Amino acid sequence: MVTLDLRHVASPAVRDLLHLVNHPDFDRVQQQIERLGGCTEPVRLTGHTTTVDTTTGEVLRAYTSSAEPTGSLLTACGNRRSSRCPACSRLYAADTYHLIRAGLTGGKTVPDTVRTHPRVFATLTAPSFGPVHNCPDTRRCRCGTRHEPTDPLLGTPLNPATYDYAGAVLFNAHAGALWARFTTYLRRELAVRLGLTQKAARAVLRVSFAKVAEYQKRGLVHFHAVIRLDGPDGNTQPPPAHATVAVLSDAIRAAAPRARISVDSDAVGERELGWGQQLDVREIAAFGTDAELSDQAVAAYVAKYATKSADASGTLDRALHCRPCQGRGATLLPHGAPLPCTTCDGTGQTRPVPRLAVARHVRQMIRTCWELGRLPEFADLKLWKWAHMLGFRGHFSTKSRSYSTTLSALRAARRTWRNEQSHAHAGLPKHDPATTLVVGQWDYLGSGYSPGAALLAAHVWHRSELERQFTAEGGC
Repeated sequence: MVTLDLRHVASPAVRDLLHLVNHPDFDRVQQQIERLGGCTEPVRLTGHTTTVDTTTGEVLRAYTSSAEPTGSLLTACGNRRSSRCPACSRLYAADTYHLIRAGLTGGKTVPDTVRTHPRVFATLTAPSFGPVHNCPDTRRCRCGTRHEPTDPLLGTPLNPATYDYAGAVLFNAHAGALWARFTTYLRRELAVRLGLTQKAARAVLRVSFAKVAEYQKRGLVHFHAVIRLDGPDGNTQPPPAHATVAVLSDAIRAAAPRARISVDSDAVGERELGWGQQLDVREIAAFGTDAELSDQAVAAYVAKYATKSADASGTLDRALHCRPCQGRGATLLPHGAPLPCTTCDGTGQTRPVPRLAVARHVRQMIRTCWELGRLPEFADLKLWKWAHMLGFRGHFSTKSRSYSTTLSALRAARRTWRNEQSHAHAGLPKHDPATTLVVGQWDYLGSGYSPGAALLAAHVWHRSELERQFTAEGGC
């Protein structure tokens, strides 16, 4: 390897890139980065793995990360947030799309007959906690201004002094539990409409769903859900003939207002949390039709929002609490005395709330999370931990067990396919999984690239984006 004098190169990233390119095994470095498809925050691992034939004891294949040019193996971060890793979030969105569509049209171990089951696309929204700036189609906002769609005032309170920030944060914190309560009442309402007891209804009917959370501009979550009726064994059986789309839609409209959660606190008083008045329930068109709300459109819509997070409403995409002290501002000594955390200077925050580069409305919601999180009655909500999510503690995309396949199954199938491709490319023979044993040990080394490798990864992502756009525009 030629020694380079790069003192005249001002950029550390360019200097590091030139060192990488000058490495005698640069092709392997580039191969690792290319394989990640532009992942922005890969995980670096050190360790080894050995594949052994259990019948003969022969070592079929051995690998160690020490043989890599950088001394470590890079693996994709797998982050679903597009703001954190566009490459991994796109893969997550593709998996979500196939998961949702399999529950609508079949495939991925789901029978094709599932497309005949009654199914609807429902949207449950948050209630009002005070008037906000909005953008009506034909009228002016309450403030008298006609806002542009990109106006930063949209979603912010008209009067922040009277806006119910405590109620907004508590709604986000209880949104997951509120959904669970809604599904309970939905099953009860279906039983009533079918003229059955709840026990009898469970014997002939099952409610399957897949949902995704989306943040509104005002910082509150609402849920989009595909809700489907199945037989008692799930997607392999149709529901009773009298369990129709009309029955399902009517039951959803009746169950939503009944779902309530009571919250009692000396600091904020007694609250009853529930869904907002805006409830949208629409039938998903049958397979092969040209209707706007088709199975393909619904799957694409849900997949798009599965990769978004609270940062879509102008907040943060990383946790705000200090990890060494777990947001408490202090650690406990062996005899129980508190020791102020030196990492956060006793604030419990990685960054002071007043210095956050966010809108005033978002900052106040984050501040409310911290204030409520310190109260004993809300300790179990851990609002300080979820302040960057404006209090929302649930998963962004969830499904019932019998809706369709799982993300784990999709990832396992992709992993198997990649292993087969890599074995074929390396000219290795196929091995029977029943007679082979893989033994390995891996340790976490760190995350991210060196500055030069980050430039290579950015180029990989940019190139893949150009190829995707070219294909989408009808290129060859």
